[in-house]
Amino acid sequence: MPTRLGAVAPATAPATAPALTPVLSPARLARTARSFAARPDLWRPRVRFGAEERWHARLEQTPEYEVWLLTWLPGQGTEIHDHGGASGAFTVVEGVLTERSFRLGPPAAHARELREGAVRSFGPRYVHEVGNRGTVPAVSVHAYAPVLATMSYYRETAGGRIALDRTDPVED
Repeated sequence: MPTRLGAVAPATAPATAPALTPVLSPARLARTARSFAARPDLWRPRVRFGAEERWHARLEQTPEYEVWLLTWLPGQGTEIHDHGGASGAFTVVEGVLTERSFRLGPPAAHARELREGAVRSFGPRYVHEVGNRGTVPAVSVHAYAPVLATMSYYRETAGGRIALDRTDPVED
């Protein structure tokens, strides 16, 4: 129960620090993403595709984590980005996605193809871009902890490194 401003605890109450919500590990987030993916009744009715840009919807938000549904038409993808200090995981539930992950030093980028059932999990400093380079639509389920507040976007430099472009708040 939240404490009201100005409330005074009884003199007999033990002094304790406020409870902190533990951050879920990438492995736990991978299990969360897989769990949602295994329940198409939770996400399939919400699938939509947008010709102008990728479509997304938050499926669940708790104090510990959040789960998103993302759809990808052929040719759609993200910019190079991080998750504002959140850890995450995602699984492909339909189609094929390509992920490029980036490091601050050379070699900067590593690409991998992710087919249906593939799961990627990562820690709070992970930078990547994801896209549908295939010919059929794709759908993925993503889990993040803590809840996304900001995301930073990067550009790839001529030298193969990445440079920060901007940081944006995350909105529904």
